[in-house]
This record gives sequence, structure tokens and C-alpha cells, in this order.
Amino acid sequence: MPRFNMNWVYAIVLVALIVLFLSGGGEALGGNGASQQATYTRFKEYVEKGYAQSVVVNKNEGTLRMYVKAKNIRDVFNMSAKQVGAHPYVNVDFGSIDELDKYLTVEQQKGKIVDFSYENKRGNDLINILLNLSPFILMAVVWIFLMRRWGGGTGGGGVFNVGKSKARMYEKGNEIGITFKDVAGQAGAKQEVQEIVEFLRNPQKYTDLGGKIPKGALLVGPPGTGKTLLAKAVAGEAGVPFFSMSGSDFVEMFVGVGASRVRDAFQKAKEKAPSIIFIDEIDAIGRARSKNPAMGGNDERENTLNALLTEMDGFGTNSGVIILAATNRVDMLDSALLRAGRFDRQINVDLPDLTERKEIFQVHLRPVKVDESLDIDLLARQTPGFSGADIANVCNEAALIAARHDKKKVGKQDFLDAVDRIIGGLEKKRK
Repeated sequence: MPRFNMNWVYAIVLVALIVLFLSGGGEALGGNGASQQATYTRFKEYVEKGYAQSVVVNKNEGTLRMYVKAKNIRDVFNMSAKQVGAHPYVNVDFGSIDELDKYLTVEQQKGKIVDFSYENKRGNDLINILLNLSPFILMAVVWIFLMRRWGGGTGGGGVFNVGKSKARMYEKGNEIGITFKDVAGQAGAKQEVQEIVEFLRNPQKYTDLGGKIPKGALLVGPPGTGKTLLAKAVAGEAGVPFFSMSGSDFVEMFVGVGASRVRDAFQKAKEKAPSIIFIDEIDAIGRARSKNPAMGGNDERENTLNALLTEMDGFGTNSGVIILAATNRVDMLDSALLRAGRFDRQINVDLPDLTERKEIFQVHLRPVKVDESLDIDLLARQTPGFSGADIANVCNEAALIAARHDKKKVGKQDFLDAVDRIIGGLEKKRK
């Protein structure tokens, strides 16, 4: 179902107000000129002095409008004709229509009034009420519009949504399009997280035997080894909602915002259970708490960490929510975060060995047009200590180097040059 656009509501209200202003009539909007309320006695004085151009009598409402001659505008309104408009008039309430009729007839015969007429229309009370309220309606519409803009609509941004989680949700993990087939190497880590996938698919298999739902798993390893990729593969294999965020998403200048975002993220995950919450670079909020109160023992980051510890410990045994987190600085994390019952497992994602580097090359070479004589074993031996991200970069650099030389396929020398480029930097060209 398409999402309703509130901008149409604002446009309709604005157009309606414009129509009301344009169609309100002389009484509601003051005619084409200024108006002034006067007593019946003052009205007679104006007529006697010859200020009246014409008089329009409304029998139903018991009012009349005396239109003022152009030369007498300043005498009545104390303003110039440009200031009061084209047809300024005086509004007067009268008592007896018969007495007024006789008076107007006599004054017209004397030449004090050019002409007078009658009208029977009754003012539209609803329009008058709306016109009186229209400034407040317009201010309310503008206020709501600004609130929605400042509030960021959806997604947790904006001034009034600072306490909302910034987690990006994938309704179904398979929308990510990554499975364990896309994760080469890391056989031990994949075996560890495979049980998490099995639990998400069939939790009753474990709960019937008295096993408890795992609270979380912490992926630990150097940068570029595939920790985030493993988390995406877990979501893709399990086919459940996947909430992805960074540890820095909880950090904000306002006190209490980080803790509020933690609670909001966990609440959303519980509503979508079974689901996965993945926090990348959790060391941004999970650092060990200071033992010295003078060093900020109760600062915003520690409040956020306390909220995270509480939420992880507060899960029911069948909530169906699993926490995955990744860090390359496990030594910096608070011991309370690492204990069993919160992150039950620490999964080491190490740098790939020779065999694993070969498997990673095979994955990243799928979209690359390589020469048939390319020896992948040689490439794996040439890249000791390379992470999965480094190997992906080698494959991309080799393709760029081959394209720079207008080659149709990527050859062995292109890969060797790419390795040198990544290790040693750009080649210096001397004359």
C-alpha cells in the first residue's frame, strides 16, 4: 500500500484558505476597501455633511453600509484614498427599517445621498468563522509542517527524534543477498555462527531440551577479515529481520540519548522477533568503565553501556532476538559485556591462511575477466598476511591496471603489480 503523503494535506488546506479569502465577500473581508464601525447618530452626521456616496441596506441583518465619497475619505478615516482602498465604507447598525427608509428617501431628495439600495442576503456564518480562525489554522499548519521536517519524518533523524534508534532494518535477511557461499575461508567461524542460524530457523529444537536461547555472539578479529560479512551471511541464511547499526550511532551530544536509542533498537527487534541486532564497532560504546569518578565515571557513553547491559540481560528465554557485534579491540571492552549471559560466544575471525586466501581469491575473481593461464595458487602465496578486504582490493586494482593498459583480460603481471601497489604504494617514474 503506498504511503500517504502529508504534503497533499498541507496543499489542500492552503488552497482552501486562499479560496476563503477570495470568496468571503465585502462584509467578511472588508470589501475592496477599508471599513469602519459607526453609530447611527454618527451616520446621520456624515449624511448631513454630504459624505455619503451610496447606502446599501441589509434588512435581514439590520445593518447598512455607507460608501464614502472619494473627496471625503480623509474626513472619515483620517487616511488617504491610497491607504483605505477603492471603496471604503462605514458599517452601521439600525433599529427600524421603516424609519430608515423614510430618512434615506428624504436625504436623497435633498441631494445628500446619490442613491440607496436594499439586499436580503444573510452572511455565511461558517465562512466568517473560518475566516476569523484562518490565521490560527495557517499557523498550526506551518507549525505541524516544521515539526515533521525537524522531526525527520521516519528513520530516527531530526531534532525531535534524537532518542530514536538509527538502526537500518532489513525486513527479511535474504534481502541482503549474502549467504555463507559468499564467505570464503573462515571455516571455524562459519561453523560457530551456523548454530545461530539453526536456532533462528528452529529454536524449539534447543528449548525443548532445556537449552537457553543464546544472547549474543561477538566477532573478534583484525580489520578486513570479514566480521561484518559474516553477520550479513547469518541474516541471509536465517531469513529474519536484520537490524544493522554502528556503535557510533548511539553516541550523541545530548545526555540520555544513547541509552534511549539502545532501548528503542531492542524494542523494535523484539517486535520483529525472531530477529538479529548487529552492532559494528561496538567498542565505541562498550569500552571498560572508568574506575576513577573524576574521569567521567557517569558520562553519556557509560550510560549507554549500562542501558546495553540491562537490555541484553533482560531478554526472556524465548524472545528470539540475537545480538551480533564486531570489534577489533576486544581488550578495550568492559568485562561485564563479555561475560556469559550477554555475549555467550567470542568468535575469532583471524587472517586467512594459504588455503583460505586461495578460496577468497576464487570468490573475488568471479566477476573479473582473467587470463586462462592465471595461477591462483601463486597469488595466494604472494599475499601472506592479507585480509579478505586486502585480497578484494588486489583483484580490483589488478582490473584497473589491466584497463589502464587497454587489455582485454587481467593477467598474472597485473595482479603482481597490484600487490606491489598495495604494499609499497605508487611506482615512482623517473626520467
